[in-house]
Amino acid sequence: MYVYEKAPAKINLSLDVLYKRDDGFHEVEMVMTTIDLADRITLQLLEEDRIIIESESRFVPNDDRNLAYRAAKLVKDTYNLDAGVRIFIDKNIPVAAGLAGGSSDAAAVLRGVNRLWGLGLSMDELAHLGSTIGSDVSFCVYGGTAIATGRGEQIKELPAPPSCWVVLAKPEIGVSTATVYKKYSGENANHPNTELMIGALEHQDFSQLCDNVGNVLESVTLELHPEVRQIKEQMAQAGADAVLMSGSGPTVFSLARQETRAHRIFNSLKGFCDEVYFVRMLGYRSNA
Repeated sequence: MYVYEKAPAKINLSLDVLYKRDDGFHEVEMVMTTIDLADRITLQLLEEDRIIIESESRFVPNDDRNLAYRAAKLVKDTYNLDAGVRIFIDKNIPVAAGLAGGSSDAAAVLRGVNRLWGLGLSMDELAHLGSTIGSDVSFCVYGGTAIATGRGEQIKELPAPPSCWVVLAKPEIGVSTATVYKKYSGENANHPNTELMIGALEHQDFSQLCDNVGNVLESVTLELHPEVRQIKEQMAQAGADAVLMSGSGPTVFSLARQETRAHRIFNSLKGFCDEVYFVRMLGYRSNA
């Protein structure tokens, strides 16, 4: 028996850090949406009681360093299951890129084993399980567009963004989320206006959305990796309606209402950056 799941990447339309909590995590306020860049997850039921991770990508670990492995093990341990699964990850989302690739894989495995093992868990129950694996996993269980608060595990659905094109570019570096948060001091931070971003989504106002993209972690990553700033500047010069780094980076995305303008941005990055993607927003929940 096989089960197939799509694991889409996310981008942050806004990311604000409010304060550091007593538990060591940061209190965040993030507006996120899924895009049509996705890993493909195949789950096969096994008779033996084991978890096998397979992928053609050399960047995908096959043990408990992999969030997908942890997701399957968490379900097995939580519900005391003597069940096995082989998980094949067809990796398309860049690794350590600020696009929640690992978290989305874990979320897809949660949804997948729920079906494969006939558990009948609700999306809310799966999201709660996911919150113990990583801060973005709860959002990725649902997908679509949402505001995430707390340490990222409290999810409230929002309207999908206005239709537009997304061009992403990832330089040949990886960024440690933990390092970026550690270096973030909050001093002189340019906090995004989350309420205006939500209003833009509710009113389908593309101009207002572009005016209110923001990410307080961006300045930290730009200081650590000047090539990220170069990509931002290149996209802006090519005519992007909005440009922002996603998550802790290093991936930068641009929004364009017109397809011709998006193609111009995409073409301007050739030779400038190897990993460039031309996609649409998904914006809606496909697994609700």
